[in-house]
Amino acid sequence: MPSYKAPVKDVLFLLNDVFQLERYNNLPGFAEATPDAVEAIVSGAAKISEDVLQPLNQAGDRQGCTRHPDGAVTTPRGFKEAYSTYAAGGWLGLAAGTEYGGQGLPYTLAVVINEFASSANMSLQMYAGLTQGALLCLLTHGTPEQKRTFAPKMVAGEWSGTMNLTEPHCGTDLGLLKTKAIPKGDGTYAISGQKIFISAGEHDLTQNIVHLVLARIEGAPAGTKGISLFVVPKLLVGADGGLGPRNGVSCGSIEHKMGIHGNATCVLNYENAAGTLLGQENRGLNAMFVMMNEARLGVGVQGLAQSEVAYQNAAAYARERLQMRSISGPKFPERPADPIIVHPDVRRNLLSIKAFNEAARALVLWTAVQADVAARSEDASARQSADDHLGLLTPVIKGVLSDIGFDNTVRAQQVFGGHGYIEESGMEQFVRDARIAMLYEGANGIQALDLVARKLPRDGGRAITSFFNEVGAFLKDNEGSAALAPYLVPLRRSLGHLQQATLWFVQNALTRPDNAGAGSYDYMHLLGLAAMGYMWARIAKTALDRKRDGDGIAARMDAKLMTGRFFMERMLPETGAQLARIASGADTMMALPAEMF
Repeated sequence: MPSYKAPVKDVLFLLNDVFQLERYNNLPGFAEATPDAVEAIVSGAAKISEDVLQPLNQAGDRQGCTRHPDGAVTTPRGFKEAYSTYAAGGWLGLAAGTEYGGQGLPYTLAVVINEFASSANMSLQMYAGLTQGALLCLLTHGTPEQKRTFAPKMVAGEWSGTMNLTEPHCGTDLGLLKTKAIPKGDGTYAISGQKIFISAGEHDLTQNIVHLVLARIEGAPAGTKGISLFVVPKLLVGADGGLGPRNGVSCGSIEHKMGIHGNATCVLNYENAAGTLLGQENRGLNAMFVMMNEARLGVGVQGLAQSEVAYQNAAAYARERLQMRSISGPKFPERPADPIIVHPDVRRNLLSIKAFNEAARALVLWTAVQADVAARSEDASARQSADDHLGLLTPVIKGVLSDIGFDNTVRAQQVFGGHGYIEESGMEQFVRDARIAMLYEGANGIQALDLVARKLPRDGGRAITSFFNEVGAFLKDNEGSAALAPYLVPLRRSLGHLQQATLWFVQNALTRPDNAGAGSYDYMHLLGLAAMGYMWARIAKTALDRKRDGDGIAARMDAKLMTGRFFMERMLPETGAQLARIASGADTMMALPAEMF
């Protein structure tokens, strides 16, 4: 049976030592996030993830969700009680404002909690994650009345939230959506249409579900310019905040999926359901992007989370499983065979996952801090810089972390050999669950195209230029360090590959957009690897400093330094191949006639 231990020490090292969270004490909510408080919060999140969420993961996958004849849906045994425990602990509202019952703490800490919960039980965490995203959208674009009505209940975990975008005929191209909104003359709208793939669309975990629904008001312009966003609760809410009768929304069916069986992925039918406009008329996509961007960061975290839990189980198995002798001679002669951890190929798989996990976690937390700066700083320049960071790296975190996270669950499964293909080990569930992260919230090819076509040229390339400048300044500031040379030399080379690829797009994609499309996926991964290389260089610098402190953590820091060197030597060189693929252009890719495929 699989197990999970939250990486508390690694997270605290990143927050306290690498990113020095205390430097942001001028931001609202950060002063309360003292090192002692952060340790208590992170340790508490680890405990509930390990003790409450994780034991339900494999059983919940096997049982799945059940739709009843009346359209009601029940979640796997234990999910409702676990969700109540999670909500009662205040985890849903950790970063929400105190005026709504939240704790007002940094969003960065909420990201940590979401990683732990996703590793422990991805299906169950999704109910919480979607609620947090819907809550943020409501608080950003809602009227005072909408905030008063919905936010406190969502923070308390009494009500949950969803996002309703996809329809049977449109996914990425939302301009094709057909769901209608007819004004009723009293400030409300009648919403009619069908939405599919709605995660947590119907369930028994909360009293009410607050659906955020994209629809087109009668007479609105065609395409994305005519889309509005509406708040449509499952149960109508009275003027006093009490729950009334069922609204005109029902679960038509539950999707039969490859993974995340414990999450109810529903077809929702809207028949004159009462809704209120959220944000401005015909500006629904703008409002929904608040939730979509948070969701995309959350999906990247899911890729990391499944990679982490798969790695932990594979590493434990490799230390215990006896098979053959080391090719360089017996390492455990007192045993009938050596544990497979001695074999280079097993170590290649494990170190590839471990090196990714630590760098990816750093990249996520670095970006989460920037999200806090963008939302909380009073300095306009700091907010702009942080917003540039988020625009550039959100598609990278979503696409690269979910891609490699899935690959790593397969690597971890490989360590188990045939036992990894058997349900009992739990490894095949990690593979199945991780696969969805590459698909939803915008398939990864779309993330890559968004990065190259929209995010890269925005504001004259200000965001990518800022990234070049930051990494370049780090390299220059530390160029005299012999101890850091094994990290800086590969990073400098890969930064050069990224700069060359960016220049190639400038020179070759403006007149031939297919060149941008053909190279976008490799560019996303090139930027992702370079960013993780930068994270490893910062981790290595901090680890070297911590070793000199002499406080008994030298072995841990040595392990980080060695893992970082593996990344630099065996993983970061891939940026050279990515540059070559980008520079090959689109000619060959686009030459084959469609009928020859």
